[in-house]
Amino acid sequence: MKSKSFWRYYFVGGALTLAGLFIFIWMIRILLSPEAETFREIGGRYETFPKTVYPERGNIYDRWGHLLAGNVETYEIGADLRYVTDPQTIAATLSSITGIDYNNTYALVSEPWDSDLPRYVKLADFVEPEKIAQLEAIEKQLNETRANASRRNRKDDVMPNMDGVIWTPKLKRSYPEHTLGSNIVGFYSYREQEKARGYYGVEEKYNQLLAGTPTQVTVALDPYKIQDIPEIPPGASLVLTIDRDIQAMAERVLDEHIQSSGAKSGTVVILDPETGELIAMAVSDRLDPNHYWDYSKVFPGIMAYNRAIGTTYEPGSVFKVLTMAAALDAGAVEPSTSFLDTGVIMVGGVAIRNWDRGAWGPQDMTGCMQHSLNVCLAWVATELGPSKFYNYLNNFGIGHLTGIDLSGEVSQPVLIPGDTGWYEVNLGTNAFGQGVAATPIQMVTAIGAVANHGKMMAPHVLKAVIENGEQYNNPPQVIGTPISRQTADTLTEMLANSLEKESSVALVEGYRVAGKTGTAEIPGPGGYLENATNASFVGWGPVDDPRFVVYVWLEQPQTSPWGSVVAAPLFSEIVQNLVVLMDLPPDAIRQEIASH
Repeated sequence: MKSKSFWRYYFVGGALTLAGLFIFIWMIRILLSPEAETFREIGGRYETFPKTVYPERGNIYDRWGHLLAGNVETYEIGADLRYVTDPQTIAATLSSITGIDYNNTYALVSEPWDSDLPRYVKLADFVEPEKIAQLEAIEKQLNETRANASRRNRKDDVMPNMDGVIWTPKLKRSYPEHTLGSNIVGFYSYREQEKARGYYGVEEKYNQLLAGTPTQVTVALDPYKIQDIPEIPPGASLVLTIDRDIQAMAERVLDEHIQSSGAKSGTVVILDPETGELIAMAVSDRLDPNHYWDYSKVFPGIMAYNRAIGTTYEPGSVFKVLTMAAALDAGAVEPSTSFLDTGVIMVGGVAIRNWDRGAWGPQDMTGCMQHSLNVCLAWVATELGPSKFYNYLNNFGIGHLTGIDLSGEVSQPVLIPGDTGWYEVNLGTNAFGQGVAATPIQMVTAIGAVANHGKMMAPHVLKAVIENGEQYNNPPQVIGTPISRQTADTLTEMLANSLEKESSVALVEGYRVAGKTGTAEIPGPGGYLENATNASFVGWGPVDDPRFVVYVWLEQPQTSPWGSVVAAPLFSEIVQNLVVLMDLPPDAIRQEIASH
């Protein structure tokens, strides 16, 4: 017979078994309940968080593959407060190596944090790899010192350390050529990733292509946990039409002439008239996009980032190229048409005079262009008539955006008959580039049609897009034929002859070029400014097979107000360098080669 204690053990065991079974069943019930699912979701929120991963931004190259904009590896430095035990050492080390503020860093890393959950604080951003190498060396030295102290039975919690400090790699936009072509490239604001985007130039115009497609991923909140982030295709890379060497030359020569002439600013645009490709576009001032936050210092007030596309001005006598092209094309005049220059002409009851207030007597149309006679060109415009004159300007794109693929282009409408503010005298003054405003890109695009036998090409800086291992070329586009081939070739010959007859300083030995000077007064609040002009020159060549159009503009030169004195030499020096960099033989050699 079993004792009472035996049955007591059975009873206790059975009760415990039932209790355990009840607890097990209750746990299953809790785990399967809707409330448990809610708690799991809440807990998950403390372990991970959604993060937008941005692709590597595409590169920007010149036409020969030289890198103009790319990405370099940098690091973000932060700290997990769960593991920080020595805020002073962390703050002092980071301050000495990265230059960040000691007090602010100390305040961040000394914040108490008793929870087991991660608490990450960012301490520094975009730190160079060389500085990370220094931090790694210091951390290694501190850890070795602490290990040695521990072996000697010393408390390691009082030893200097950098526990909790984390550095993770990230990309930063880089511009290895610094200011070179920065007005074309633009810049990328990368300080805040969510707001980061391109500004100006191709960085803004093609921001979406360069940026690629961001992807949403789930990231562990604990920065020490290893995780796999899916590989995201980079953004598209761009190949520009710009030639880095020609761009550098244009900027150098422009800067030299700005200094020698005392000009306030300057612009040089070099266009391939056959394709519309921008070979170079140099302006002053220029920003180093590696330090884009200096923007307001480089461009105070409302100063345009790229004056070649963002600033309109009265171009003066270079505009006469368009007036003469329109008149020749419409049949209003011929190169041999005679004109007696008396030094004054009345248009709309207002007297218009020549730039030198003189009378030049009998002239043909080549002579009118050679001597840049305002009176003659005003007469030509009246012979053409306002309807045809302004229709030709419209066809040349004056008063309209060219559509160049650079952000920041502006335009100023041309007043025509019927508009408020237009008077009959405007027909005469507009004929020689006064009272009408255009950007350098508008002027070089329009005059490029003369160089390109009447066809006007869309100006552009994008040569090709490289995406997913494929290259997609950007073909040239004809945007109009404002004049006939015969008119264009006739006018080119007239302007080449005019430069040769006056022995212009714009001439380039060994190469026949066509061109026109321009000197314009500058409008101000109460009329035109005294003793202030814009000096310009536009030219193209070689005349028998134009490969380039060069447009130059010097704003308010001090040594001389005349385009023929300050702008023409700038054009000549640009072309002397340009033909070497473009590998264009002198006319005689080239023509001899072509004849065989």
